[in-house]
Amino acid sequence: MRLLTADEFTATIGTPPTPVDVDEPPPFDFWPYYDAIPHDHFADHDFSREEVTNVWHMPDGIYQHVLIASGTPNVYMALVLDLRAASVLGHHLLDLNELYGLSQPPTTP
Repeated sequence: MRLLTADEFTATIGTPPTPVDVDEPPPFDFWPYYDAIPHDHFADHDFSREEVTNVWHMPDGIYQHVLIASGTPNVYMALVLDLRAASVLGHHLLDLNELYGLSQPPTTP
């Protein structure tokens, strides 16, 4: 399981990415890879719903990003699918709150 750095993840993003309907079947089964990601790579975020909320196809036709939502708003486990190799290149914890300074709604006890 390859944890991608921010730079490695960003290098797989093309402009403009095209949204893919999350109900479309994936190009291959990535869930075995996801299930094998070490627990510490989730940084204490709850991903137990295993909900794919966004899929982006990159214009180069090589990569597809699959975003799996956590229980924390704006935090995703991003899987980078290598479409040519039909395998997962790696994964990246995408925290948009930290990256863009987004505020989260207060939690209630």
